[in-house]
Amino acid sequence: MIQVSAKPRAFPHGGLAAARTALVLIDMQRDFLDPRGYLAAMGYDLDGVRAAIAPARRLLGAARRAGLVVLHTRQGYRADLAEVPPHKRARIADGASAIGKPGPLGRFLIRGEPGFDIVPELAPVAGEFVIDKTANSAFWGTDLAAILAARRIDSLIFAGVTTDVCVHCTLREANDRGFECLVASDACGSGDAAAHRAALHMVTVEDGVFGVIAEVEAIVTALARMAAPAHAAPATPPAPVKPQPAKAPNQPYHGDWSI
Repeated sequence: MIQVSAKPRAFPHGGLAAARTALVLIDMQRDFLDPRGYLAAMGYDLDGVRAAIAPARRLLGAARRAGLVVLHTRQGYRADLAEVPPHKRARIADGASAIGKPGPLGRFLIRGEPGFDIVPELAPVAGEFVIDKTANSAFWGTDLAAILAARRIDSLIFAGVTTDVCVHCTLREANDRGFECLVASDACGSGDAAAHRAALHMVTVEDGVFGVIAEVEAIVTALARMAAPAHAAPATPPAPVKPQPAKAPNQPYHGDWSI
């Protein structure tokens, strides 16, 4: 049985199976990772989120080779902000949020703008799913649950940004929905280092109340074992043929032929 060495326990409990496991990459968009995007405009340090790109890219490659279902999420809103509730509109008006305001990558967090795109290092390929959302949880108001159910997925591996907001909200709802969850700790990031550390710690409280955590190295190692073709058992060599003694040639009879 192949499992990921994780904290506080190995993942998943019944062993990895590509047909039942999905990688969910949360909001790896230019608006969150690019120095010209939304998160930078809000004054956050991007080192913590950008550090997740390389590990997430490695994890994504391993997941593809292992044949996992891959899903990408994007956070964004309509150009008219019609789905933004009043209290969030008030934050925008007060300057506490930059949603919808113009920036170098277009209007921040608006669908169709350059900042809404996933960074090139993690761009989806054919056959992978892209879930567009307006809430912190990728399940809210989307078809994520239906996609996972249709494929009988029961184990989820999470990576993305930010650890303390959209990753954690999606993780918690996944847990409530009965999924077994693993967070790739070094493939997640936040603009607040303390919040990042606290969010990872909260996954494991009460002996893993929300799931387990592991670094990408451990996950990739397990996925590589799962992706490797099984070595066929060596064929049983045929039993050696026991040489038969050579028959003596017919000898002339020298006995008495008389009766």
